[in-house]
Amino acid sequence: MSMELAASRALYRQRNARGGDLRALANRALLTRIWRFSARHHRRLAGFVLVSVVGALLAVSTPVLAGRVVDAIVHGGPPTTVVLIASVIAAVALAEAGVGLLTRWLSSHIGEGLILDLRTAVFDHVQRMPVAFFTRTRTGALVSRLGNDVIGAQRAFSDTLSGVVGNVVTLALTLAVMLGISWQITVLSLVLTPLFLLPARRIGRTMATLSRESAIYNATMNTQMTERFSAPGATLVKLFGDPGRESQEFATRAGRVRDIGVRTSMLQATFMNSLTLMSALALALVYGLGGVLAIGGALQAGAIVSLALLLTRLYAPLTALANAHVEIASALVSFERVFEVLDLAPLIQEKVDATPVPDGPVGVRFDDVRFSYPSADKVSLASLEEVAVLSEADTRGGDEVLHGISFTAEPGQMVALVGSSGAGKSTIASLLARLYDVDSGAVRLAGADVRDVTFASLKDTVGVVTQDGHLFHESIRANLTLAAPDASDDQLWDALRRSRLGDVVADMPDGLDTIVGERGYRLSGGQRQRLTIARLLLGNSRVVVLDEATASLDSESEVAVQQALAEALAGRTSLVIAHRLSTVRAADVILVVEDGRIVERGTHRTLLARRGRYAELYETQFGDESSAA
Repeated sequence: MSMELAASRALYRQRNARGGDLRALANRALLTRIWRFSARHHRRLAGFVLVSVVGALLAVSTPVLAGRVVDAIVHGGPPTTVVLIASVIAAVALAEAGVGLLTRWLSSHIGEGLILDLRTAVFDHVQRMPVAFFTRTRTGALVSRLGNDVIGAQRAFSDTLSGVVGNVVTLALTLAVMLGISWQITVLSLVLTPLFLLPARRIGRTMATLSRESAIYNATMNTQMTERFSAPGATLVKLFGDPGRESQEFATRAGRVRDIGVRTSMLQATFMNSLTLMSALALALVYGLGGVLAIGGALQAGAIVSLALLLTRLYAPLTALANAHVEIASALVSFERVFEVLDLAPLIQEKVDATPVPDGPVGVRFDDVRFSYPSADKVSLASLEEVAVLSEADTRGGDEVLHGISFTAEPGQMVALVGSSGAGKSTIASLLARLYDVDSGAVRLAGADVRDVTFASLKDTVGVVTQDGHLFHESIRANLTLAAPDASDDQLWDALRRSRLGDVVADMPDGLDTIVGERGYRLSGGQRQRLTIARLLLGNSRVVVLDEATASLDSESEVAVQQALAEALAGRTSLVIAHRLSTVRAADVILVVEDGRIVERGTHRTLLARRGRYAELYETQFGDESSAA
């Protein structure tokens, strides 16, 4: 490897380093954990190190053989000797190329394998996190752990390890050979070492700083584009925003990235030109001093050629090793950031001896349930919320929001929850689906505490339709089969027909393969809701939770959705949260929730006759219609 190439690679790695405290290099616990995590790659790692050593040996042998050729020519040796040495050089070159390919193969398998291990570990772990984790975490910061940090950790094995091993061996062998040829030239060459190392470290640090600043500006640009280019974001800007101001903010950030790019390019060019100059001066030293020694008979002509070629083998690994500690520290920081996510234990976990929800009809019972939303330190990380400390982000966790909630929904009954916004209705529903766990009391399905049943059976038992009707940016088929992966097309069409959406999908050019767009924005609000109801029907849940399923729909869409809901609720136990009281008149029991407590319960008629909070809510919506009810 040439000196310029080695320096260029060192600058690239340092420019892309994420920084970090060098004390991490002495963190034995972290190093031990990394070693254990990479356990299945240990054999390939050993082979990788061995092949790197062989490659270093081959790299040093070529300059020595070149010097032997020159000596054979100068001393008039037999042509067969020259041809033999040249053949050995060719064989070494072939072997070096083969070793290089083998090194790359091992490096890529280890590196990509580690990326696979880290990404799947983080992805699987994040999937087990509670909803509270996702309500606090910035998606971009979390995705970065699966991208930049995982790749940064992978470099510790695929790039840094090979560089350190190969360069150490090359440096040791080169020094040994050079000292054996001429200790005088070797010592003078080492005197010039600071001229190569100091610029590399100083300029490398500057470029790393510029790179991090550029990454920050790029991240803000990406955030701006992600938010403004989504359907709701673009609509918001068009309705309330100023496109000129948006453009100016984007151009300012992009301009700063341009300026950083120009400065980085000039720093790199200046450094590389300086190294080229220093390389020429070093070679001049070898040829000058070596020539004098050769004329005096103290050195062979071939030795001068060997020293000149070995010089690049000396400065190249020195330049790379000068920055190795930064690369290693950067990789360790990436490992720390990945392990930080893996160490955040899921607040809601399945018991080892969990059992399925009992077969047959399922009733719902809340027994004196008290609940507080978890504090930030239990469900989140400051680095994922992009704040200095978690207390700066939110201090609301820990305050009790449900106070002794008790009620029963018998199998097949509809229980409605009504009340003011923020009263705790959606919180009650989330406890039934075990999106959160109660602080005290119990939520039971068919007599079984939801904390004692398996996640799979709970998911199959409880189906939920939310207000926003969230869909993935995939086909109608993919969104439906989320609830029933093995469902046939006939079953999909049956669910669409029962949700009053069959004719609409049939009229679409691509039918079931129609892409619904991000969050389903290519469909109307009513169509999105009916599609989520079709998904619910496919899941064949025995308990249904409807959380404001028609709150944001127009009257025509509401009628279609109500018809679909009637199909979905038939024969099922249901918990319905409703803002529009007209949708819950037929409920078997209506619970009025205020400030985390059930303040009234009964049927529609009995609650109106009581003239309490329910009657007040009803009169607010319908005025004098309440007297006619």
